[in-house]
Amino acid sequence: MQIGFAAPVSGSWATPAAIDRVAVRAEELGYHSLWTFQRLLSPPGGEWGETYRSVLDPVSAVAYLAARTSRVRLGIAVLNLPFFAPPLMAKQLGTLDVLSGGRVDAGVGIGWADEEYVAVGADRRARGRRADEYLPLLRRFWTDDVVEHAGEFYTVPATRMAPRPVQPGGPPLLLGGAAEPALRRAGRLADGWVSSSRADLAELAASIRVVRSAAADAGRDPDALRFVCAASCAWGADQAADRVARRDPRRLRRPRRAGRHGGVRRPQL
Repeated sequence: MQIGFAAPVSGSWATPAAIDRVAVRAEELGYHSLWTFQRLLSPPGGEWGETYRSVLDPVSAVAYLAARTSRVRLGIAVLNLPFFAPPLMAKQLGTLDVLSGGRVDAGVGIGWADEEYVAVGADRRARGRRADEYLPLLRRFWTDDVVEHAGEFYTVPATRMAPRPVQPGGPPLLLGGAAEPALRRAGRLADGWVSSSRADLAELAASIRVVRSAAADAGRDPDALRFVCAASCAWGADQAADRVARRDPRRLRRPRRAGRHGGVRRPQL
């Protein structure tokens, strides 16, 4: 099990100084990865919570992290596919991979906020089928000399994209989502799965079994997939509860039983 840490990209602590300190110190201490997330907008009443009220753009934040570190892997959990045309996402993620020396992990999903869908002009209909077409097309921009595509949702004239990402085949694509269709899509098409930070750790094993089963049904090797557990924790507000959690070994064993994956602890103050 490898442990990552969330970069401070949300709220009042999302400052250049804080990001720099967390990133440099996490690398010094040997953490495996640093993670960002995407939130374009939030409702004026704050119904989504303080975490989503003010959030830095994850692509820009990863570029900053790449400049301040040299070893730690850099992840986004997750970018919402419908908000980007496939070649735009391919170009941005490929560029991040070049600038970071091949350290990018690309978590992607289909989004959930109606307000964001409306604001960017995205279509919520047939989101699953769109993702089925999107993911293989995204990889082709990183692997094919010439990309030409005419699908149900996307059309690409015969063109090419350069430079190629540093990682062969491009950054690993880790699909988010908790519903069974999303889990099975991760097994069929992605390089792995990333959980929600609000997921119940006790339920991760069941989700991972669905992903692995879908991979086997598609003729893929389930053992080649990566699983990222995004777990939230808090300090300060409830120190007694935090001490209890530290003394309870079951809290530490649950991710191990869930399967082979990297763990991500996201602090929310």
